[in-house]
Amino acid sequence: MTNERIDQFLNFLAVEKNASQNTLAAYRNDLAQFTNFMGSEYPGVAPEAMTKDHLVRFVEHLREEMKYKDTTVARKVASLKSFFSFLAGEGVIGADPTEQVKSPQVGKQLPRALTVEEVDELLEQPARRNTPEARRDKAMLEMLYATGLRVTELVSLDVNDVALESDPVTVRCVGKGDKERVLTLPPTAVDELRQYIFHIRPKLVRNRREAALFVNRRGERLTRQGFWLILKNYAKEAGLDTAITPHTLRHTYATHMLAGGMPLRYVQDALGHASISTTQIYTHLTDQQKRKEYDKAHPRASA
Repeated sequence: MTNERIDQFLNFLAVEKNASQNTLAAYRNDLAQFTNFMGSEYPGVAPEAMTKDHLVRFVEHLREEMKYKDTTVARKVASLKSFFSFLAGEGVIGADPTEQVKSPQVGKQLPRALTVEEVDELLEQPARRNTPEARRDKAMLEMLYATGLRVTELVSLDVNDVALESDPVTVRCVGKGDKERVLTLPPTAVDELRQYIFHIRPKLVRNRREAALFVNRRGERLTRQGFWLILKNYAKEAGLDTAITPHTLRHTYATHMLAGGMPLRYVQDALGHASISTTQIYTHLTDQQKRKEYDKAHPRASA
């Protein structure tokens, strides 16, 4: 496969599918790995000459030699399916060799959600520090837990996206597919956000024209990676699972909202899920947590 064909495919994803930079990077990595494999195992084989057998051998290579988990293999197979489907649609190849290739069966793993006590402990960590960065971090964590925002949506917020004068206070965010949604902020998150915007952010921002809501020490927009490091440090200080990621707070928001009786459709809209089936996974997670709490309170019943 040529880099030109891969670039054409990635451009198609970016323009027609509005794929994120992270998604494009993942596709590029998967396709580069397949290209290297073909060049090593079957040098000179053009895309139009590739068959199901070539792809099956690649899957075996990923599993047996690279020792990848089924989730990783499934993702790479999905990347190849999308790429060859694109080539077929463009008339570059006559038939799609991936149509007969099955992806590994991957069980849907329920996301990890924090307990209410763990959330309280996590939010307590920045409150123990009296620095501008810590006050910023408290506002960010409160907002994530209160809204279920994706971390990309959080760091993409501008000051003007927050309607502090409205009643109730709302925040406007743009999610996947450029879909906009307006979320209501609870009083606790509003209080932290007001303190940050009026008293803390001015100490961090150096350029008055900076539009970003949350900024780093240099006064520039905070990045996803920057927030991940912040969360990781606070989780460690709180004695929580080191596997906690920014997405954990999104899972936790959804789980706690449903456990508190929030309608599934409302949670779907708040999370920005296109399909309600994506949100329904949290109902199973909530049922699991309720069962664990029951078993803990009634050990004899679960014996």
